[in-house]
Amino acid sequence: MAKLYFSYAAMNAGKSTLLLQAAYNYRERGMRALLFTCAAYAGGQPGTISSRLGISEPAELYDDGDDLFQRIRDHAEESKVDCVFLDEVQCLTRDHVWQLARVADRLDIPVMCYGLRTDFLGRPFPGAVELLAIADTLREIRTICHCGAKATMVVRRNEHGRVQTEGSTVAPEKADYVSLCRRHWEEAFGRWPVKGP
Repeated sequence: MAKLYFSYAAMNAGKSTLLLQAAYNYRERGMRALLFTCAAYAGGQPGTISSRLGISEPAELYDDGDDLFQRIRDHAEESKVDCVFLDEVQCLTRDHVWQLARVADRLDIPVMCYGLRTDFLGRPFPGAVELLAIADTLREIRTICHCGAKATMVVRRNEHGRVQTEGSTVAPEKADYVSLCRRHWEEAFGRWPVKGP
Protein backbone atom coordinates (compact mmCIF):
# COMPACT_ATOMS: atom_id res chain seq x y z
CA MET A 1 0.00 0.00 0.00
CA ALA A 2 1.39 3.39 -1.03
CA LYS A 3 1.81 6.18 1.52
CA LEU A 4 1.68 9.96 1.77
CA TYR A 5 4.96 11.31 3.18
CA PHE A 6 5.74 14.77 4.55
CA SER A 7 9.38 15.80 5.00
CA TYR A 8 9.60 19.23 6.59
CA ALA A 9 12.28 21.60 7.85
CA ALA A 10 13.28 25.23 8.19
CA MET A 11 14.95 26.95 5.24
CA ASN A 12 18.33 25.72 3.98
CA ALA A 13 18.06 22.23 5.48
CA GLY A 14 18.48 20.41 2.16
CA LYS A 15 14.86 19.49 1.42
CA SER A 16 15.16 19.98 -2.35
CA THR A 17 18.50 18.15 -2.42
CA LEU A 18 16.93 15.12 -0.73
CA LEU A 19 13.95 15.23 -3.10
CA LEU A 20 16.18 15.34 -6.18
CA GLN A 21 18.34 12.48 -4.86
CA ALA A 22 15.29 10.30 -4.19
CA ALA A 23 13.83 11.04 -7.63
CA TYR A 24 17.20 10.17 -9.21
CA ASN A 25 17.19 6.84 -7.39
CA TYR A 26 13.81 5.98 -8.93
CA ARG A 27 14.94 6.92 -12.44
CA GLU A 28 18.23 5.05 -12.05
CA ARG A 29 16.18 1.88 -11.51
CA GLY A 30 14.12 2.49 -14.65
CA MET A 31 11.11 3.82 -12.73
CA ARG A 32 9.01 6.87 -13.56
CA ALA A 33 8.91 9.73 -11.05
CA LEU A 34 6.74 12.82 -11.48
CA LEU A 35 8.08 16.09 -10.05
CA PHE A 36 5.91 19.08 -9.12
CA THR A 37 6.66 22.49 -7.62
CA CYS A 38 4.66 25.57 -6.69
CA ALA A 39 3.80 28.02 -9.50
CA ALA A 40 3.83 30.95 -7.06
CA TYR A 41 7.61 30.67 -6.78
CA ALA A 42 8.25 30.19 -10.51
CA GLY A 43 7.77 33.83 -11.48
CA GLY A 44 6.26 32.89 -14.84
CA GLN A 45 9.21 30.65 -15.71
CA PRO A 46 9.05 26.91 -16.42
CA GLY A 47 8.93 24.72 -13.34
CA THR A 48 12.28 23.73 -11.84
CA ILE A 49 13.30 22.18 -8.55
CA SER A 50 16.72 23.54 -7.60
CA SER A 51 19.11 22.75 -4.78
CA ARG A 52 21.63 25.12 -3.23
CA LEU A 53 24.24 22.50 -4.24
CA GLY A 54 23.64 23.46 -7.86
CA ILE A 55 21.57 20.50 -9.04
CA SER A 56 18.13 20.93 -10.58
CA GLU A 57 15.41 19.10 -12.48
CA PRO A 58 12.43 20.26 -14.52
CA ALA A 59 9.11 19.96 -12.71
CA GLU A 60 5.46 20.54 -13.46
CA LEU A 61 3.89 23.55 -11.78
CA TYR A 62 0.84 23.38 -9.53
CA ASP A 63 -1.43 26.24 -8.51
CA ASP A 64 -4.33 26.78 -6.14
CA GLY A 65 -7.06 25.66 -8.55
CA ASP A 66 -5.39 22.47 -9.77
CA ASP A 67 -6.81 19.01 -9.20
CA LEU A 68 -3.60 17.12 -8.45
CA PHE A 69 -5.37 13.77 -8.24
CA GLN A 70 -6.70 14.15 -11.79
CA ARG A 71 -3.38 15.42 -13.17
CA ILE A 72 -1.49 12.48 -11.68
CA ARG A 73 -4.18 10.00 -12.78
CA ASP A 74 -3.88 11.37 -16.35
CA HIS A 75 -0.12 10.70 -16.24
CA ALA A 76 -0.70 7.21 -14.84
CA GLU A 77 -3.11 6.41 -17.68
CA GLU A 78 -0.37 7.32 -20.20
CA SER A 79 2.23 5.09 -18.53
CA LYS A 80 2.97 3.74 -15.08
CA VAL A 81 3.94 6.29 -12.41
CA ASP A 82 6.11 4.85 -9.63
CA CYS A 83 6.32 7.88 -7.34
CA VAL A 84 5.24 11.52 -7.12
CA PHE A 85 7.50 14.20 -5.60
CA LEU A 86 6.32 17.68 -4.61
CA ASP A 87 8.57 20.55 -3.57
CA GLU A 88 7.51 23.78 -1.82
CA VAL A 89 4.44 22.05 -0.37
CA GLN A 90 3.79 25.01 1.91
CA CYS A 91 1.87 26.25 -1.17
CA LEU A 92 -0.55 23.31 -1.10
CA THR A 93 -4.16 23.93 -0.16
CA ARG A 94 -6.01 21.56 2.16
CA ASP A 95 -7.87 20.23 -0.90
CA HIS A 96 -4.54 19.49 -2.58
CA VAL A 97 -3.40 17.45 0.41
CA TRP A 98 -6.53 15.30 0.28
CA GLN A 99 -6.10 14.91 -3.49
CA LEU A 100 -2.57 13.62 -2.84
CA ALA A 101 -3.86 11.26 -0.15
CA ARG A 102 -6.25 9.85 -2.76
CA VAL A 103 -3.29 9.33 -5.13
CA ALA A 104 -1.67 7.12 -2.48
CA ASP A 105 -4.90 5.41 -1.41
CA ARG A 106 -6.68 4.89 -4.74
CA LEU A 107 -3.90 4.89 -7.34
CA ASP A 108 -1.40 3.12 -5.07
CA ILE A 109 1.35 5.62 -5.94
CA PRO A 110 3.66 6.88 -3.16
CA VAL A 111 3.57 10.68 -2.73
CA MET A 112 6.60 12.45 -1.23
CA CYS A 113 6.03 16.03 -0.05
CA TYR A 114 8.85 18.41 0.94
CA GLY A 115 8.42 21.87 2.42
CA LEU A 116 8.04 24.24 5.34
CA ARG A 117 5.67 24.00 8.31
CA THR A 118 5.59 27.70 9.23
CA ASP A 119 6.07 31.01 7.48
CA PHE A 120 8.50 33.77 8.51
CA LEU A 121 5.83 35.17 10.84
CA GLY A 122 5.70 31.90 12.78
CA ARG A 123 2.27 30.90 11.45
CA PRO A 124 1.59 27.41 10.05
CA PHE A 125 0.84 27.03 6.37
CA PRO A 126 -2.63 25.50 5.75
CA GLY A 127 -1.24 22.71 3.57
CA ALA A 128 1.40 21.87 6.16
CA VAL A 129 -1.25 21.67 8.88
CA GLU A 130 -3.22 19.19 6.78
CA LEU A 131 -0.11 17.15 5.96
CA LEU A 132 0.83 17.00 9.63
CA ALA A 133 -2.69 15.75 10.35
CA ILE A 134 -3.10 13.06 7.67
CA ALA A 135 0.29 12.06 6.22
CA ASP A 136 1.23 8.45 6.86
CA THR A 137 4.87 9.26 7.55
CA LEU A 138 6.34 12.49 8.95
CA ARG A 139 10.05 13.24 8.76
CA GLU A 140 11.84 16.24 10.17
CA ILE A 141 14.93 17.29 8.23
CA ARG A 142 17.17 19.12 10.64
CA THR A 143 19.27 22.20 10.29
CA ILE A 144 20.86 24.37 12.95
CA CYS A 145 20.64 27.89 14.30
CA HIS A 146 23.80 30.00 14.65
CA CYS A 147 23.84 28.98 18.34
CA GLY A 148 24.01 25.27 17.44
CA ALA A 149 20.45 24.44 18.55
CA LYS A 150 17.95 22.87 16.16
CA ALA A 151 16.47 25.51 13.85
CA THR A 152 12.68 25.28 13.58
CA MET A 153 11.84 28.86 12.56
CA VAL A 154 12.87 31.28 9.84
CA VAL A 155 13.12 35.06 9.55
CA ARG A 156 13.12 37.03 6.32
CA ARG A 157 15.36 40.08 6.10
CA ASN A 158 14.80 43.05 3.82
CA GLU A 159 17.44 44.69 1.62
CA HIS A 160 18.72 46.63 4.67
CA GLY A 161 19.21 43.47 6.72
CA ARG A 162 16.25 44.15 9.01
CA VAL A 163 13.86 41.38 9.99
CA GLN A 164 10.50 41.72 8.23
CA THR A 165 7.47 41.60 10.49
CA GLU A 166 4.81 41.69 7.76
CA GLY A 167 4.31 40.86 4.13
CA SER A 168 3.34 38.07 1.80
CA THR A 169 4.40 34.55 2.71
CA VAL A 170 5.42 34.03 -0.94
CA ALA A 171 8.79 35.71 -1.00
CA PRO A 172 10.49 37.58 -3.78
CA GLU A 173 13.19 35.54 -5.54
CA LYS A 174 16.05 37.34 -3.82
CA ALA A 175 14.63 37.18 -0.30
CA ASP A 176 17.19 36.62 2.44
CA TYR A 177 16.10 33.92 4.88
CA VAL A 178 17.83 32.87 8.07
CA SER A 179 16.92 29.69 9.95
CA LEU A 180 16.84 30.08 13.72
CA CYS A 181 15.88 28.20 16.87
CA ARG A 182 12.63 29.36 18.46
CA ARG A 183 14.42 31.46 21.09
CA HIS A 184 16.53 33.38 18.58
CA TRP A 185 13.57 33.75 16.20
CA GLU A 186 11.58 35.41 18.98
CA GLU A 187 14.49 37.69 19.82
CA ALA A 188 15.07 38.59 16.16
CA PHE A 189 11.38 39.11 15.49
CA GLY A 190 11.01 41.40 18.47
CA ARG A 191 7.60 40.32 19.72
CA TRP A 192 5.57 37.29 20.70
CA PRO A 193 2.96 36.09 20.11
CA VAL A 194 2.54 37.00 16.48
CA LYS A 195 -0.80 38.64 15.81
CA GLY A 196 -3.13 36.52 13.68
CA PRO A 197 -4.43 37.48 10.23
